[in-house]
Amino acid sequence: MRHKFSKAWITGRKFLRAVFYTILAVLIILNLFVILSGRFYLYKGVAYTYFAGKMSPDIYERDYFYYSTVKRGETINWKRNGQRENVPLGKDEKRFMRSLHTKAFLVFRGDSILFEEYYDTHKANTVSNSFSAAKTVVALLVGIALEEGKIKSMDEPVGHYIPEFMVDDRRNITIRHLLMMSSGLDWEESGKNPLSTNAESYYGSDLYGLVTRQKPIKKPGKTFIYQSGNSQLLAYVVEKATGKTVSQYLEEKIWKKMGAEHDAYWSLDKKDGDEKAFCCLYASARDFGRLGKLILNKGKVGNEQVVPLWYMNEMFQIPPIGTEEGITNQRYGLHIWHYFDGSHNIYYCRGIKGQYVISIPSDDLVIVRLGLERMDNITMPEKKNLFREERQETERMVGHPKDFFTYINIGRRIAASTK
Repeated sequence: MRHKFSKAWITGRKFLRAVFYTILAVLIILNLFVILSGRFYLYKGVAYTYFAGKMSPDIYERDYFYYSTVKRGETINWKRNGQRENVPLGKDEKRFMRSLHTKAFLVFRGDSILFEEYYDTHKANTVSNSFSAAKTVVALLVGIALEEGKIKSMDEPVGHYIPEFMVDDRRNITIRHLLMMSSGLDWEESGKNPLSTNAESYYGSDLYGLVTRQKPIKKPGKTFIYQSGNSQLLAYVVEKATGKTVSQYLEEKIWKKMGAEHDAYWSLDKKDGDEKAFCCLYASARDFGRLGKLILNKGKVGNEQVVPLWYMNEMFQIPPIGTEEGITNQRYGLHIWHYFDGSHNIYYCRGIKGQYVISIPSDDLVIVRLGLERMDNITMPEKKNLFREERQETERMVGHPKDFFTYINIGRRIAASTK
């Protein structure tokens, strides 16, 4: 008996030793890869996700990074529409919200909050990451700089502000091309691949070097290809043109004027570094609602035209360019998402984790949804022989996340219940 136990113990030790040396070998190989490839940002990525018990970034990572502060001014308070309690969500609506780990859902009409609900530890004063919803904010700042004459034209070459783009085919890329997401650069947009340009931009410490090393691979202005690098380049154009950081310019030109309730925060790539303008603007749900109202009102706050009207109209227009699916772009204006439901235009900002700021001018509605998950985008079906009307409707929906439509339906139902 003792002999069998001793033999099993020795076998177990050998197995554990083999596992240990295998893990050690893997770690050594991975570290050599990081060192030899120069991808040191991977250390930060692993520490902030896997070591924190997560598989990817979430919306509560402000304090993981250095950040700048966008200070509020005098608050313009929301009204409560004369109601003390929310119109209750139905069972299916509650189940849907929970299934995607919703943290905040708000519906606004005019100057009033019709519905406001927070989940778990998220509260009215909680600030969270907008992720790519911040891209639209950068575009609004471009419009203000154009109106002030700091930027001469949307058709001006990017190289006038970023010298690295005065060489090779990048000299043909204009500010409009960046706004259209049609620069033709080689940025790899991925929210899952740790070796992607996106991952390096989020965890790395040299944003300027990263975006100015992008190479042209397609002719600009021809194909809509969503790339965070375009937004980051626009932020550098704004900074070079105005002499201010995008945080400073946002605070002065929009945040204080729209009556924000709380300060906002913008993540930096390093201490005293550059804003991650393609993402990472942290704000409260109500203040995201104020951004939605600014968009709904075509850049106007009260009697002041904060963002020029002509530019807002340009933003809402959909450039007639192609997409990677081989269909005509129907989903994206100038750095803002656009959906036409057959009768009405809907404009919205969105982030990878299901951050939505939805403006529906025909209904005077703004819907804000914040959370940790988002459903996949609608894609073109393999079935080619669709009826004409069916195909037109399908093509209008392609590229929009499936949950986006549910939030619109819930928001409209709530609005109808509060008239």
